[in-house]
Amino acid sequence: MTAKIAYDDVEVGTELPAQTFPVTRADLVRYAGASGDFNPIHWNEKFAKEVGLPDVIAHGMFTMAEAIRVVTDWAGDPGAVVEYGVRFTKPVVVPNDDEGATVEVGAKVAAKLDDNTVRVDLTAMCAGQKVLGMSRAVVRLA
Repeated sequence: MTAKIAYDDVEVGTELPAQTFPVTRADLVRYAGASGDFNPIHWNEKFAKEVGLPDVIAHGMFTMAEAIRVVTDWAGDPGAVVEYGVRFTKPVVVPNDDEGATVEVGAKVAAKLDDNTVRVDLTAMCAGQKVLGMSRAVVRLA
């Protein structure tokens, strides 16, 4: 599949619309059910603290999935993403309150590649800390 955006209309340095994603404990429970990842660090505060974490943390793959939404929303077709990878640099700590955590994601086109593809670099922050490093996607454009 290809994105709805034309390759010739995109320049290196193009910034994608930034987005903010709230993360609550309820989101983590739903994600655990969908993914089958019931590791107690994602839902049990006592256990998370016993293993040295500050509190319950979001699943890395959940954080990764939320971040790529910036790219798929911009491209207009999730199938246009042909490659995506990240390094998990800091956990997304999710307090047990009405607010939870917030992940702020920005992205920009870093390179135009062959075959109507571009590399998009993403920045994902939570509580002032970078939570994903080397976050990059390759997107096939029209």
